[in-house]
Amino acid sequence: MSVSFFNNKNTLTRAGRKIACQQIGLSIIVVLICTLLTYFYWGLLSAQSVIAAGVVTIIPNCLFAFKAFRYAGANASKLVMNSFFSGVKLKMLSMAILLIFAFKIIVILPLAFFGTFFLVMVLPLLTPFLFKL
Repeated sequence: MSVSFFNNKNTLTRAGRKIACQQIGLSIIVVLICTLLTYFYWGLLSAQSVIAAGVVTIIPNCLFAFKAFRYAGANASKLVMNSFFSGVKLKMLSMAILLIFAFKIIVILPLAFFGTFFLVMVLPLLTPFLFKL
């Protein structure tokens, strides 16, 4: 059984899925680069904080993109709105749960964690300028 996000035949959602995949891919690349730089400059504990911030932000974004871009078209306008709002709810809930786990399980350095958290949260705003959509 395949995931419908990647195999969805609805051509109206193709543009949204493309943008979502670009944003998620860019976020993953930025987190990996930040992790390497942080590891070499400040050590393992800071790098773990950067990875934790990346996981806390990227996984909810993936869940939102999967949920939000399932339906499109005038006939499915109620489904589009419902899937979008349920995607936002799922994103907020999963981010809250992941933040709780990150603070309970991992020793986090606040500067590295919140710096990366902020960077990854702002990154989708910059994606249209970087990819010239």
